[in-house]
Amino acid sequence: MDETILTSDKPSNSSPFNPPSRVICHVCQKQFSQYTCPRCNSRYCSLQCYKSHSLQCTESFMRENVEGELRQMQPDDETKRKMLDILKRFHSEEETDSMDEDDSTLTEETIQKILSGDQVSFDDLSAEEKKRFQRAIASGELSKMIEPWEPWWLKPSARTISLSKEGTQLVQPLAKQEASVSVQDDLESYQSSEIPLGPESPLPPVSKLSSVEPSPLLAVHLVDILYSYCFTLRVYNGDWQSDAIGSALVVLSMSSVVGQGGQPGSVLEALSYCLEQICSPAYRHMGGLQFGLGLIDDVISLLSLGSSALVCSLSDMHRLIQAGERELKSEKSKKSRRVEIRNKLKLAERKIYFIMCWVHEQPSEGWSSLATIVGAEKSSVMAYGGNKQSVKMNNMAETKGKVFIEEIE
Repeated sequence: MDETILTSDKPSNSSPFNPPSRVICHVCQKQFSQYTCPRCNSRYCSLQCYKSHSLQCTESFMRENVEGELRQMQPDDETKRKMLDILKRFHSEEETDSMDEDDSTLTEETIQKILSGDQVSFDDLSAEEKKRFQRAIASGELSKMIEPWEPWWLKPSARTISLSKEGTQLVQPLAKQEASVSVQDDLESYQSSEIPLGPESPLPPVSKLSSVEPSPLLAVHLVDILYSYCFTLRVYNGDWQSDAIGSALVVLSMSSVVGQGGQPGSVLEALSYCLEQICSPAYRHMGGLQFGLGLIDDVISLLSLGSSALVCSLSDMHRLIQAGERELKSEKSKKSRRVEIRNKLKLAERKIYFIMCWVHEQPSEGWSSLATIVGAEKSSVMAYGGNKQSVKMNNMAETKGKVFIEEIE
């Protein structure tokens, strides 16, 4: 039986006994219709024709479906409570993240300095950045970012240091040919070397530096100087070049011999002065008495290494003082204060150089004995319970006016 094609708007009534008629789509009038709109019974052939056959019809159909779904999704009280808890927790975490982002945010100016490779000092920070920096220090957050420094005198290579008979490095750098950049080469060599470089030029005999017989207490004074050296390197995490003036001033403040013109009469007296400085308000935050006692172990380690290691440490200290002097010349500060510091550094430079020459002349066997004495005096200090007032510096008043080292011409 042939199929009938209809174009009427009336709905078709089909049944098994009445085959369906072929109806043309009421929208496009091109294709046979396959569907009937549930709202207006209009015949259409595709989704596109359904959407365009009646805007009111399609919108109302969608709205009814959405409303029906929403009615089925009405939450109970338990669901509402859980959702509220989730929203509160999310809001709290969002605020915390926002605070963390604020704390770590730097000003555009500071970021540009860092990106350009310039150094950023504390004074360059804004008031808010300074507060955050101080909070990071107080909480210990910054200390986690600093790689622990291992002192060079505790490394295995420190036991193999060897110098020439004149006290200089056995292998001299080729940079001798480039005198114009010798200072820069010296600093680069130091930074790339695990052990501080020895003197660049031969050490003269002590008799040529002074007509006066060296004091028998120079060994005691050496303990004082080594203590201040170890302390300074510990404070600056081994990198005194980052602040040459600051490092030099730390040496002056810690050493009675170099900075104050003192002449301790015994090892115990020298150690007592250093421990008093460690426990003073200026350095108490470094760790107090326990940190100070640990520095005595550093001194013992240096003495146990022998003459070559001692000469290298004093050469490094001499280099530190010289770098502080050079940096002081370019620093803008009050002239009177600059002159005062420069004079102290000049005197310190001479004292360190003198005692370096003296150390070079001494037999290596004597340093292990001095290390034993220092260890015994440390035990005495600990036996006193760490009371810094238990040992009085009786000889300070008597020796204060005496000359320690004759000025080197």
